[in-house]
Amino acid sequence: MRTRFAPSPTGPLHLGHAYSAILAHDIARAAGGTFLLRMEDTDLQRSRPEWEAAIIEDLAWLGLTWDGPVHRQSEHIARYNDRLEALAQGGLIYPCSCTRGDIRAALSAPQEGAVAPVYPGTCRGRPMASRLPGDALRLDLGAALATLDPAALVFTDEGPEHPGRHSVDPGVARRVIGDVVLGRKGEDIVAYFLASAFDDADQGITHVIRGADLFDFTPVQVILQRLLGLPTPVYHHHRLIRDEAGKRLAKRDDARAIGRYRDEGATPADIRRMVGL
Repeated sequence: MRTRFAPSPTGPLHLGHAYSAILAHDIARAAGGTFLLRMEDTDLQRSRPEWEAAIIEDLAWLGLTWDGPVHRQSEHIARYNDRLEALAQGGLIYPCSCTRGDIRAALSAPQEGAVAPVYPGTCRGRPMASRLPGDALRLDLGAALATLDPAALVFTDEGPEHPGRHSVDPGVARRVIGDVVLGRKGEDIVAYFLASAFDDADQGITHVIRGADLFDFTPVQVILQRLLGLPTPVYHHHRLIRDEAGKRLAKRDDARAIGRYRDEGATPADIRRMVGL
């Protein structure tokens, strides 16, 4: 068993991050397996080395240990671009010149309650030869699905929120997901979907343990895995840690930052109790 914790170094770790990290760590250790730490830092504008240092400090304070060096996605952009090139050669991506802000927002991991409208396909059909500086690269989902066997678009979830074997419905994928942004080649920017799917395969991750807010976007990664000939790990989508109003915690919730609890005298055991472990 190989699990991973993959935060973005764009802010402090909060209780929700702690729950996910501890769960992935403990499940791997209980099975005599491997636990890896990955920094999903492809958002070069928002990622900061000081946040990475704080994350590492928090995880160590929680008593978590990881195997091998920290994997930083920003150091592997060329490898992700190779995958983009493979999709381009297959006619499965196209350049998009739509609103730059919308495209940048689409590059990050999706969040609960912040699902962007499905892209209407304004630039679909543009050849790669028409790509302009700053253009995003979008997956032509319809073309991609046409090349895949629907029976192969399956994944297993062992988490408490969505247990069982799931099939990717091509019709639902078109309506709900659409032509997602995969990157912006030439600017060292790659989307969460592509980088995460590739790294999980490249690092031999057997079980992806993450929040239930990402369950609905698992089909994107399964589709990319099939297109690129990558294996599909077992998924474990866990419950989310919420505030008193039932809202999912975010990095702006500094009051629930692990560093603040530590400074106020909390112990790692206190943190485990707070998140129900």
